[in-house]
Amino acid sequence: MTKMSQIERRDRQLAYIANDEVMAEVRVCHERLYRLNSLGRADLKELQEATQAVLGSSPGDAIICPPFHADYGSHTHVGKKFFANYNCTILDVAKVTIGDNVMFAPNVAIYTAGHPVHPYSRNSGYEYGKEVAIGSNVWVGGSSVICPGVTIGSNVVIGAGSVVTHDIPDWCVAAGNPCRVLRPITDADRRKLFHDEEIDDAAWEDIVQRGFGG
Repeated sequence: MTKMSQIERRDRQLAYIANDEVMAEVRVCHERLYRLNSLGRADLKELQEATQAVLGSSPGDAIICPPFHADYGSHTHVGKKFFANYNCTILDVAKVTIGDNVMFAPNVAIYTAGHPVHPYSRNSGYEYGKEVAIGSNVWVGGSSVICPGVTIGSNVVIGAGSVVTHDIPDWCVAAGNPCRVLRPITDADRRKLFHDEEIDDAAWEDIVQRGFGG
């Protein structure tokens, strides 16, 4: 039986060691991040180009506001109109898949990387990555952490400061540490803005005219 390389082990979500071959891929990412992280938020066209150069796949309209931190970048795949605010971190040792119309507030972190629990095993240098998936139409609140192996459904709001350790279903508001479902999202939420405040009439008329009122 042919012995797998550390890259092959990593990509199969097995225990692996970040040897020189693995770190060579990390260096490529960091070279691309250097350009992205030198830009300002107002440089929209340049940000889109730099974001596309870092990510594994993107329709080209994704925007990540620097600073952005990633291990590989190429393991992260996003859908249409992805937006990440300042200081996003994606440790994409394993694949990260993100749907359309997903927004990250500042300081959101996705961790696919992990290490053995027992200190003897952990000190051996082995680590692992477990895939993370996020559906479409998701808003992740500031300073939230998404842990290895988690799937978040579509049409979801994750409250600020959440630590997502388990899967979250579609169409809900979820928050907390550990993150848990608080309530479903329903038609009654269409005009909700902030707590019990509703979107004002002028803005709502514009929303409806542009086809977003449902």
